[in-house]
Amino acid sequence: MKFDIITIFPEAFDSYLSTSILARAQAKNFIDINTHSLRNFTTDAHQSVDDRPYGGGAGMVMMAEPILKAVKAVKKNRKGKIKIVLFSAKGAQFDQSKARSWAKNYKNIIFINGRYEGIDERVRTILKADEISIGPYVLTDGDVAAWFRA
Repeated sequence: MKFDIITIFPEAFDSYLSTSILARAQAKNFIDINTHSLRNFTTDAHQSVDDRPYGGGAGMVMMAEPILKAVKAVKKNRKGKIKIVLFSAKGAQFDQSKARSWAKNYKNIIFINGRYEGIDERVRTILKADEISIGPYVLTDGDVAAWFRA
């Protein structure tokens, strides 16, 4: 199974993915985990990934365009069924039943890690992504959720 993690902090995953059971699973080619810097898919000099919410609202959200470009680039290099997951506090809670279903039905899972006040709603709609929560608590970002789901 292949896991792709789209994040603005790919280096945060280095130590976690290179130790323990995840390192052994990768070494035996049971899984393949790749991180992708969202900033590589921006077009401005500052590599901006956030903006005011489309349609208004408080705070900043992650912009749709870089995320959509990142997912398109990842999908181009994958074969088989792909599951796209947005980590969100308002999503359905991840559980063992989902884990079994995803393992059985998908060869590739793309995790999109939010930050700030969340992700532009158009991303979920355009990608038909599942919003998933890892539990009834608040985390600093989607990166922490992806550590426990990869």
